[in-house]
Amino acid sequence: MRKKALSVILAATVCLQLAGCGGAKDATTESSGGDTTAATEAATQADTEAATEAGSEEGGADANGELVDGKFADTRHITVEVYDRGNDGGTDPTNNMYTDYIKKGMLEDHNVEVEFKAVPRWTEVDELNNLLAASDAPDICVTYDYATIQTYANMGGVLDLAEYLDNYKSVTPNLWNWLGDTNMLWDKDPFTGTVWAIEGKRATTNRINTFIRKDWLDKLGLEIPTTRDEFEKVITAFRDNAETLLGADASKMVPYSVSYDVGWRAATLIESFIDPDISDREFYINGFDDRKLTEPGTKEAVKLLNKWYNDGLLWKDFALYGSGDTTEDDMMKAGYVGAFSHNWDYPFRNGDDSINANLKRIIGEDAAFIAIDPFEDSKGGHTKYVTSTAGDRKIFFPMTNDEPLASLLYLDWISEPEHIQYLQLGDEGVTHEVLDDGSYSVIAATGDPIMNSGFNIDYTITCNGLNLMDQSKTELSIAHSYAGIEPEIVAEANRIAQVDARQESHVNVGPIDSEEGMGTALSEKRDIMYDQCVIAPVDDFDATWDKYMADYLSSGGQAIMDERESKWATVYGDTDTVPAE
Repeated sequence: MRKKALSVILAATVCLQLAGCGGAKDATTESSGGDTTAATEAATQADTEAATEAGSEEGGADANGELVDGKFADTRHITVEVYDRGNDGGTDPTNNMYTDYIKKGMLEDHNVEVEFKAVPRWTEVDELNNLLAASDAPDICVTYDYATIQTYANMGGVLDLAEYLDNYKSVTPNLWNWLGDTNMLWDKDPFTGTVWAIEGKRATTNRINTFIRKDWLDKLGLEIPTTRDEFEKVITAFRDNAETLLGADASKMVPYSVSYDVGWRAATLIESFIDPDISDREFYINGFDDRKLTEPGTKEAVKLLNKWYNDGLLWKDFALYGSGDTTEDDMMKAGYVGAFSHNWDYPFRNGDDSINANLKRIIGEDAAFIAIDPFEDSKGGHTKYVTSTAGDRKIFFPMTNDEPLASLLYLDWISEPEHIQYLQLGDEGVTHEVLDDGSYSVIAATGDPIMNSGFNIDYTITCNGLNLMDQSKTELSIAHSYAGIEPEIVAEANRIAQVDARQESHVNVGPIDSEEGMGTALSEKRDIMYDQCVIAPVDDFDATWDKYMADYLSSGGQAIMDERESKWATVYGDTDTVPAE
């Protein structure tokens, strides 16, 4: 068995090669792989053609004769990773009505038994490393971190999907129709042709919005801020009127909140300082870190945050609370926070336990966060780097996967439009209702119908974001997709998230060897650098920035940038723009 053979190899090498494995979310794609001899390729092609020809002689046979009418003759078994988010009041992510729906459908349609294996969401990279090293990873693995995949691929621990995707394309039409060549082959190495992972697709590319307490603006007679200067004046007014706004809780006032993950949370502020005309080449060379640490302009954005922090406008203790901690959310729900930047729909999530729902219960009907767009760029626009449709979860099969066809059929099954829609909406009258215009409105669920993730994205791993069978109804339904939240508030947040939206160009120059195993180590340094630079005394900001940047660059950041520059020149020459595909 592959598991036994690999366990010794991977366990022996994991300590050496994975000391820094992991990476920034959405780390830039890298690939590698060995060459295949012409003789082997010819033999493989001949075998494939022979098997296909033999299978076609049998009634209803397909996939090189392995399936009859879409089913295996003998029941197959696969394991599938699912995130365990540990959310209060949630269901067992491996056993609920949605997992039952998938299991029943896969068994009926393909004679494949499905077993779900939970992986903690907030420590998913560490957990996957452990599972892969022990040759105990699920057959279908999911991660936001491509560096983990690349590291194990280089160790022989990941299946090259290229041949499987090609050979089984005819029996996976839903998967190909949904993801297309772009997402299916996004990570294909331009030199070796290896495909270590396929990219899930973002149905919604919205990323970050800034939110503000509309009732506080009204109470102080303030207008919605539309520029950085106006935003600073507003949060200053929040600080100076803490007793008016919070009464006896004035000392708990947080005018503007960002978490320890400054690069993600303050993204639109940072991006407003980047030249909107920056070239693809410069952006890519500086773009290993998806929090844009080394992009030109980022330092000036952080200097402004540093000023705000020292002026008492930011959450004083933001750097003390890491991933998964609920302290900040609790402050927002209690009504102590005036403004914050976060995922585009953050205050609307989680039904009755959403931030806005809690504000209404605790403060009153008028209490609510609304989205605003206050960070202008050098041209007066509001450039935002939204995610690409391929900037989502990376799906890969470890080498211990003995059922690649069954696994691809699983991905095809969950990519069928009808199945996506059911998993995202659930049952009418229980988790949603149909409105007069045909759109869908979400109902806050209780018990087993609860979705542990928005739109059940932990099960629709090829699809992130609402994607109904009728796309016109999808657009109509987005505003009604958050139980208890006014549709017009959601619609405005959706609109703002798309103003001057820009997707990064897809740069594919093959593997960047210097990136391997550096993701987690550099991400940790990045977060510490951001935090320390924000909280430094104003007079020490430049020295603090230079100190931490020097460490980041000498710890591998500069080597990555240099190799990216070299690989760009090799693939694209002296052009500054990625050629159109």
